Amino acid sequence: MDYGFIKVAAATPKIKVADVDYNTELICNQIDEAAKNGAKVLVFPELCLTGYTCSDLFWQSLMLEKVKEKTIEIARYSKDYDMLIMVGIPYEHNGKLYNVAVVLHKGKILGMVTKKHLPNYSEFYEARHFTKGFEKVVTVDFAGQKVPMGMNILFKCENRPDMVIGVEICEDLWVPNPPSIRHTMAGATIIANLSASDEVTGKSIYRRDLVAGQSARLICGYIYADAGEGESSTDLVYSAHNMIAENGRMLAEAKRFINQTVYGDIDLDRIKNERRKMTTYDSKDEEDYTVVTFEMNMDNNELSTKINNMPFVPGDIAKRNERCEEILTIQAMGLKKRLEHTNAKSAVIGISGGLDSTLALLVTVRAFDMLGRDRKGIVAVTMPGFGTTDRTYDNALKMIEKLGTTFIEINISDAANEHFKAIGHDSSIHDVTYENVQARQRTLYLMNLANQYNGFVVGTGDLSELALGWATYNGDHMSMYGVNVSIPKTLVRHLVRYYADTCDDIELNKVLMDVLDTPVSPELLPPQDNGEIAQKTEDLVGPYELHDFFMYYMLRLGYTPKKIYYLARNAFEGIYDDETILKWLKTFYRRFFAQQFKRSCLPDGPKVGTVAVSPRGDLRMPSDACASIWLKELEEI
Repeated sequence: MDYGFIKVAAATPKIKVADVDYNTELICNQIDEAAKNGAKVLVFPELCLTGYTCSDLFWQSLMLEKVKEKTIEIARYSKDYDMLIMVGIPYEHNGKLYNVAVVLHKGKILGMVTKKHLPNYSEFYEARHFTKGFEKVVTVDFAGQKVPMGMNILFKCENRPDMVIGVEICEDLWVPNPPSIRHTMAGATIIANLSASDEVTGKSIYRRDLVAGQSARLICGYIYADAGEGESSTDLVYSAHNMIAENGRMLAEAKRFINQTVYGDIDLDRIKNERRKMTTYDSKDEEDYTVVTFEMNMDNNELSTKINNMPFVPGDIAKRNERCEEILTIQAMGLKKRLEHTNAKSAVIGISGGLDSTLALLVTVRAFDMLGRDRKGIVAVTMPGFGTTDRTYDNALKMIEKLGTTFIEINISDAANEHFKAIGHDSSIHDVTYENVQARQRTLYLMNLANQYNGFVVGTGDLSELALGWATYNGDHMSMYGVNVSIPKTLVRHLVRYYADTCDDIELNKVLMDVLDTPVSPELLPPQDNGEIAQKTEDLVGPYELHDFFMYYMLRLGYTPKKIYYLARNAFEGIYDDETILKWLKTFYRRFFAQQFKRSCLPDGPKVGTVAVSPRGDLRMPSDACASIWLKELEEI
């Protein structure tokens, strides 16, 4: 099945300068290798058939004739490969020499794209040999084939219309107005760059930023194939800095100086969905362009890389720590502003000893510290009930003490029992009424304490709970400012862990680490006989790591259920079997649609990432929307 991925490759043959016969053999060998690895698009460096460093040999008629001959040979060699291939060649047209990217597919030359910007400064002397490329497309006779030539050519896959490839060559990327801007505005979703960028100290960092940045601002895939070892070293060295980027993400990057072929899976659906969402993304008609079409089999395009099963959590430790610090600051700054604006004297927060309330308390402490206020203005309230365990209770007390906040304890059991009597509910029946009476009782106390202490209630619920509706309406669902509303559960853990690792307090670290080790639970049902938590959230609604994964790809990228399932199977291979993934994916869709009414009246809270469910921001969704077409697709799996 076509899931929207296209496997692409950037390759650098170890050429011999001016040895067109030898270079042709290498190029063909690398076509074989790329085909074996499942590549559908293969990009070679600029002028790789001859070598970029031929200098005045470009004027030699024999070499130019040999280039034509061998280009046809490479085209014929590719006839059995369902692959778009781009090779850099010098080409003479109307008595002028052009730096050209020739595009091949199944034995045919589909087009020749000319280089527009010719560097003629420092170590570069391209204008000595080549003529500036032209935008308007003309038809040329290439060894008997009628071939379009010019800059304004797009290569479009007929059976996958969102796969549209534009081409620019080396320096074209480095100028203020790269051709790729016009290409993408005309519909290109992938840009191929045939390059010969020499290596000097620090240049690789700038080059990498250029490629990643261009893919980000154009919302496209970007394939960068660079010249490498084999080019003349008379004055310069080339590193084969091959890269594949997608919308700012570096999918693959070669180790420099070893002529490494890199592969990456560009997600066409992601590009399409991102552009559709971004209303400021400009586009224009293709009328100035020649669109060359081709057909390509897109089925069974297996992913070459493992999908990250924690899309909200950076894998790199240094980046993760940086992200955690940034998020904690955003949360605290939001709360700081709200405290200042309302002139609140206190912040009231319910502390259970669980993950979410722990994070909310840590954020509130940080906000008070920013304001230079006494932490005693934070009213930390424990409200033990029927399900409270000694472990969570003790952790809550220790944490409150170590952080120096005001401590209040209110046991809700008697009040809950009185409520049961008032509504005629049998307290031995541990149903949803039994649970929600406790949750709403706690919220009532917090709201009234906020009035008493001239403050407001800080909400503790997280993004994952909001997505699943795992909150009691007008209970823990409600607050006056929710600091965790855009933090998914998988990220909550890392934020608390980061705080523990950086707090410089051994005792506080110990408490926080035990909080992290405690099963997630609302603690609304009586503990087990051994005192352990009886009600584990993930046993009831499913693993949060799965739901966070589903939520990211549904809300952030708008993927279909089938594609999310496909990605989840890849990401959680060896962790969850297919049946488990499918079971909880169905649960996610059912709960997500059924619980929108809770999100429609969500209290204020700061957005920290690209996924959020605020009805005033990222998610404008009717509360009575129907999930049937999404669930139906899952039934077809």
